[in-house]
Amino acid sequence: MHSLLFRIGPFAVRSYGLMLALAFFFGLWLAVKRAQRVGVEPSQMMDMSVWGIVTGIIGARLTYVVFHWGQYSDNPISIINPFGPEGFGIAGLILYGGLIPALAVGFLYIRRHRLPFWRTADAFAPSIALGIFLVRMGCFLNGCCFGKPSQLPWAMVFPPDSPAGFVFPHTSIHPTQFYSSAYGLVIFGLLLFSERFKKFDGFTFWLLLASYAVARFLVDSARYYENSMILFKIGKVPVLFNQGVCVLLFGLAVTMLLVLPKRSPHL
Repeated sequence: MHSLLFRIGPFAVRSYGLMLALAFFFGLWLAVKRAQRVGVEPSQMMDMSVWGIVTGIIGARLTYVVFHWGQYSDNPISIINPFGPEGFGIAGLILYGGLIPALAVGFLYIRRHRLPFWRTADAFAPSIALGIFLVRMGCFLNGCCFGKPSQLPWAMVFPPDSPAGFVFPHTSIHPTQFYSSAYGLVIFGLLLFSERFKKFDGFTFWLLLASYAVARFLVDSARYYENSMILFKIGKVPVLFNQGVCVLLFGLAVTMLLVLPKRSPHL
């Protein structure tokens, strides 16, 4: 793994941060290019994206803190203090905690500026899938978001100084970061391909959320989580917070895919 790329004084350039930055850059570039096709000004798509990114980071951080409060209860300032013991930066984000408020802010922006609602959402959807692909590669390089022990041929042993190696030293585990990165790329391709058969506005966006919910639910069954992330158990099988969100999100996405074709295409 290559968590730390290099340092410039107290500033540490980490692989996860680099991949996150690349996800933002390429996601914005793609969203702006696609926005022009649906009559949205590039500046408006850029503004909406920036608001969504800022909101997403805050939401992802706060959600992580809620489920890991024990790490911060003695020193709450560490929640927002970027100068930690390992250098500059804040570690600890939960994707769903950022995705949902970011989407909400995007919807509010679209409504406020009276943009073509579902066409704008469709234009932005592939950027989210592309971002998942890149960010999860950063997770792999960082050694976080790792899986449970496994004897599968492609299971991996992570270095002891990585989060995965610390929890499971010298143990083969599922490379769930690769699984997640792979489904991000597959969903990205699926969205672009399916637009050839698009019948109504909103299709691409809700297809993104439906396919993401299914893929995330499946991968999370192989991913390691702390007990604080367990909602409840069915027998001995734990149901995770993220999996609960997946079920709700999938139900909502399927409902919208059935409802939207019956409504006005101008929404």
